[in-house]
Amino acid sequence: MLLLWRHILRAHVAPFLFSASVLVFIFLLQFIMQKLDQLAGKGLSAAVIAELIVMNLAWMVVLAVPMAVLVATLMAFGNLSSNNEITAMRASGMSLYRMMAPVFTSSIVVCILLIEFNNKVLPDANHRAKILLTDIYRKKPTFTLVPGLFSQDISGYSILVRKTFEHSNDLEGITIFDYTNTAVTTTVTAQTGTISFSPDYRKLIMDLRDGEIHEVNNVTLDQYRKIRFQKHRIAMNAEGFEFQRSQESMFTRGDRELSAQAMQAIVDSLRGLQALARANIANSVRDQLREIFGLRTANAPPPQADATFSALTRVTVMRNLTESEFNRIDYFERQVREYSVEIHKKYSIPFASIVFVLIGAPLGIMARKGTFGVAASLSLGFFLLYWACLIGGEKLADRGMIEPWFGMWVANLLLGALGVYLTIRTARESLVIDWSRLQRFIPKQWRSEEETT
Repeated sequence: MLLLWRHILRAHVAPFLFSASVLVFIFLLQFIMQKLDQLAGKGLSAAVIAELIVMNLAWMVVLAVPMAVLVATLMAFGNLSSNNEITAMRASGMSLYRMMAPVFTSSIVVCILLIEFNNKVLPDANHRAKILLTDIYRKKPTFTLVPGLFSQDISGYSILVRKTFEHSNDLEGITIFDYTNTAVTTTVTAQTGTISFSPDYRKLIMDLRDGEIHEVNNVTLDQYRKIRFQKHRIAMNAEGFEFQRSQESMFTRGDRELSAQAMQAIVDSLRGLQALARANIANSVRDQLREIFGLRTANAPPPQADATFSALTRVTVMRNLTESEFNRIDYFERQVREYSVEIHKKYSIPFASIVFVLIGAPLGIMARKGTFGVAASLSLGFFLLYWACLIGGEKLADRGMIEPWFGMWVANLLLGALGVYLTIRTARESLVIDWSRLQRFIPKQWRSEEETT
């Protein structure tokens, strides 16, 4: 029995490593393509770019491993089935459940390791990636300025730069539209300039040279002013460049930079603040009603002469305070939902490794094909279904339309139920796939030589 289990596990190792490498490479290629225009030509060293890529490998591994489990299970059981090894094992009295037992146990181990990775490695990796990007923004304030395109990253300004320089913060051909004052439209042009941060990184400073300032009154439309300058400085808020200022040399962490335990502590504190806000509402309503109806305490001051005016004033105060506290409760509830979604996501994605074993094993046996093309083709549909349910569940949970736990676990529930059904039917040998009808959906370059001849 142990020899058979070892043989089954050995059949999974190579497909798992291969598929995991391919999937990580695909995620990495996508990441590089998204960041290429921002990283290339900005004067960044290869070491900085390599460090940024390495820090982002963490979330790629989290997504790739469950997918690799499905592909490896399909390939392994497909190979065993096509070589009639599954038939031989069944003839010797070994059921499908016993064949899947070592793989199912391994998937549980993978799930546990991924959960540990999600809570101990991934948050720090995401945090370090954010700090690195912040350091890049500090070093290179032209990081988000693309020559020839308007940049509206800074609130109230639209900036056009014709040329930037790789190893400096110099600019050429600058046009700035200032919308901060609604009464006046200001347009600033300059031949050259430099861009930098203020010492506290709160402001983005643009030192312009050889330019003009044009101002038009938006109210009367009869006033126009033109100013020529040799030197001019503009100070803008730096928030538009996604710069996050550290507090006491420490960067605040977002929900994806925290472990499940840390986020649960935040959720508990938010629940406490909600309870406090509800208590404030109850106390305010009780105290104001006492004053309105004359139910004063012993130390309360005597009622005012104008009782009607006093009552209306207290009702207004009570309404304003109640609305304010309800707004706080709604804000805390949104925060709770967002943190709860991330908490459940740290467990639901690793658990997909177990669900995919239940799907991959019966499908591999029924298909009786163990090539990478077959496995990739069968996996693609389940990947799309899983991520559609996961992303849709996250959006609905963030908006409060469904519970966070259901939004993050609905994909596992649906695919898990399907996997259990397929496993039971396959174990009873009552479900067979006519693979010949599915051939047309597989690209020819993915088929084996026997299939193409």
